[in-house]
Amino acid sequence: MKQVVQYVKTGEIKLEELPIPALKEGHVLVQVRFSVISAGTERSSIAERSQSLLQRARKNPDLVAKVLDQIRKNGLRATARRVKGQLETLAALGYSAAGEIVSVGEGVQEFKPGDRVACGGAGLANHAEYIVVPRNLCVKVAANADLVSAAYTTIGAIALQGIRQAAPTLGETVAVIGLGLVGQLTVQLLKANGCLVIGIDPDPAALTLAKTSGADSAYGRQDDVRRLVRTKTGGVGADAVIITAATKSDDPVRLAGDIARDRGRVVIVGDVGLRLPRAPYYMKELDFRLSRSYGPGRYDPSYEDHGTDYPIGYVRWTERRNMEEFVRLVAEGSIHPDTLTTHRYPIEKVRDAFAALTAPSKGKRAFGVVLAYGDAPPVVPKKSHSIGRSAPTAGDPLNIGFIGAGSFAQSMLLPPLKQIKGVTLVSVCTATGPSATNVARQFGFAHSTTEFEHVLGRPEIGTVFIASRHDLHARIVLAALSAGKNVFVEKPLVMRPEELLDVERLYAGMSEDRRPLLMVGFNRRFAPSIREIRTFFASVDAPLAVDMRIHAGYLPPSHWSRDPQQGGGRIVGEMCHFIDIIQFVCGAEPARVFAEHIGSATTSADDDSVVCTLKLNNGSVATVSYLANGDVNVPKEYLQVFGGGRTAVLDNYRRLTTYRQEQRFERAWSTVDKGHHAEVRSFMEAVRMGSSSPITFAESVAATRATFAVEESLKRGGPISL
Repeated sequence: MKQVVQYVKTGEIKLEELPIPALKEGHVLVQVRFSVISAGTERSSIAERSQSLLQRARKNPDLVAKVLDQIRKNGLRATARRVKGQLETLAALGYSAAGEIVSVGEGVQEFKPGDRVACGGAGLANHAEYIVVPRNLCVKVAANADLVSAAYTTIGAIALQGIRQAAPTLGETVAVIGLGLVGQLTVQLLKANGCLVIGIDPDPAALTLAKTSGADSAYGRQDDVRRLVRTKTGGVGADAVIITAATKSDDPVRLAGDIARDRGRVVIVGDVGLRLPRAPYYMKELDFRLSRSYGPGRYDPSYEDHGTDYPIGYVRWTERRNMEEFVRLVAEGSIHPDTLTTHRYPIEKVRDAFAALTAPSKGKRAFGVVLAYGDAPPVVPKKSHSIGRSAPTAGDPLNIGFIGAGSFAQSMLLPPLKQIKGVTLVSVCTATGPSATNVARQFGFAHSTTEFEHVLGRPEIGTVFIASRHDLHARIVLAALSAGKNVFVEKPLVMRPEELLDVERLYAGMSEDRRPLLMVGFNRRFAPSIREIRTFFASVDAPLAVDMRIHAGYLPPSHWSRDPQQGGGRIVGEMCHFIDIIQFVCGAEPARVFAEHIGSATTSADDDSVVCTLKLNNGSVATVSYLANGDVNVPKEYLQVFGGGRTAVLDNYRRLTTYRQEQRFERAWSTVDKGHHAEVRSFMEAVRMGSSSPITFAESVAATRATFAVEESLKRGGPISL
């Protein structure tokens, strides 16, 4: 399919041929007929990405600070790889579109193929021939409604939510500062609500269009706006002021304070300076409000990604209900977004369309810029894309398929894999077309796709790497093993106990001579420092005592790894690493687990801060303190091992100190090496030689089962035997 993308590194806009996005549960696949370019939002994004790296760094000091923090924690080389990967990406553009549904995902009941719909969501309702959007960001469009007008729905929902925050009543006077696309739609919606509307903007063309949109008065910023508004309102002032401008200046909020009536409302919709002048806001006791995008539900993963609706009795107007109301007003003719369309281009002319935003032709300012995608009948398009490189035709264990290639995979797994002699990168799969094609080009894959079945269905592929989000691991592992592929799966192996049983049953049922290789990405046991500790205690014929502290750091509840449906939580997703280190160093598997949250009966438990004790089957005892409640400057991982008259202390993989026979030895590394590269090389050497996995299946199962036992112990409040 064709999709508009922007190169993050250079800011260049291009029309690319990409695979369609993967259809997921609770989502719909839509063939786009029209999409609208948001002049304000997208022009700002284009301008920022077109700046030099130095200019971007100066404008984003917080981002620079994060990069420096990553250098401190992970070293310059690893951080540089991540930054380079981010800069080499293709960014999707667009967030407001309309078209027809081609197919629906599992669990979707309210839509069917052929339905006309309007769709929203940045990174979802893209400028592309086909899009996949969640059910709560998709609304039906009546048969009598114009699809071009319906394509404005997301932008209209932004305007509508701003009006809801202002809460105007019939007959009130509302001033709209900033008459771009959102401002013009705000004017139309306010008139449909029975308000007297005053438009304010420095551009004469915007003022003229506002009159067409229904504004009762329209004033230029060069006019004496304060006097004119007072005159228009009989000396009272505006009941509400909605700011839809986009400027770093504080002028809009200053003007709003001047023209609002006593105890009036001021609502911010646009991106403007927020240094409020105290005098007018205090003396008038103004009600100052912010409007968040399309409405309640925005930025909530449970609502947007998982389709959980808010009860209408408690939340009357969600973002989806705002979208539904907008298309209803379009269908009945109460508003006319089509009057705002100043430019219309076929998708093939997308460069001209974006040029119109920054360089108006013949002095004509761009307001509504619409991209048209033709009227071909809806079809299910192909879901993979050839990059132009030759692919092998014969099956070979060194022919690689890669499923899930985010920033971690691009910085830690793909670079060493690409360097291994004899390896051929055949096909890569990610959730979206831009990311899949970007990774394919950057690392030299012959094909890109958005559905993992296309990778597993290629007979030439002998080995599959799985680095997708955790909820897909078990499903892909089972399918890959059943297809006879060797499997490297980034931790965790699975996300739930029943999935582990499924993998065990399948693996046990395979004959040893035909059983593919399976290895879980427990990279830390391949770190040179951990290997040295293992060697240091190899001759000790006694149980060990291990103390491991992980300062994991805080993650917001909205982070995907904490989502119980996608990530499974940080215990299953990350603590398995440290349990594997313990069983590797001790040479034994966990036999009993006891864990407790940081907290008490009077304080809420912190799910990310857990202290766990493990008894291993050779008598060794270990504690794992997985913490998210410390200072950010503390190094992430610290390990101490005692036994047989020996001690080893490892500080964040940078400094190892060992003690034996009253002698102290120290070893230091210049960078943080957690074993990612050695892990990949070791696995691929086993694939090449046809030997056993560097991490046995039993070890992988034991570490995984122990993490489930940690969760069970936290629930029961007691030890769990394995």
